[in-house]
Amino acid sequence: MGQVKVFGYWPSPYSRRVEIALKIKGVEYEYVEEDLQNKSRELLLYNPVHKKIPVLVHAGNPIAESFVVLEYIDETWKGNPLLPSDPYERAQARFWAKFFDDKLLPAVRSALYNASEGEEAQKVNEDAEEVLKTLEKEVKGKKFLGGNEIGFLDIVGIVAAYWMPTLQEAADNKRQVSSHM
Repeated sequence: MGQVKVFGYWPSPYSRRVEIALKIKGVEYEYVEEDLQNKSRELLLYNPVHKKIPVLVHAGNPIAESFVVLEYIDETWKGNPLLPSDPYERAQARFWAKFFDDKLLPAVRSALYNASEGEEAQKVNEDAEEVLKTLEKEVKGKKFLGGNEIGFLDIVGIVAAYWMPTLQEAADNKRQVSSHM
């Protein structure tokens, strides 16, 4: 199938998505750690539009943006499918993945890094709680985020779940420092 290379950054959930998908598919790849403050010429060549990670290079062809890369991986390596075969279920997986990136992550980040107080702080926290409740209703009774098999939506969500305790600890430390000032 040709050589596979992933340009990423170790703490990036978007890079981790690509790596997890390749591992689920059993695809060997070369990982290239990027310095985001001093991006390599290769990264800029392979992603001249956004100039960011992740970028998957397969047989010399670059693919950028984590959702696009995940779908490319799923379509290229057929074993262990990431997206459901049913078109409606596939659309739902894409919808909830977009919800995760566009609604859930920003709401949780806002709540964790919220420096405001009083009603404004309460509103930010309530917004995050509402988004989390929406997702909770969707996944209730399912073995994995996307259903009974690990797949696309789990890959999108698992990385954020991995980093959530770290973000929480950082936010708690920030609150403790500011309360002592």
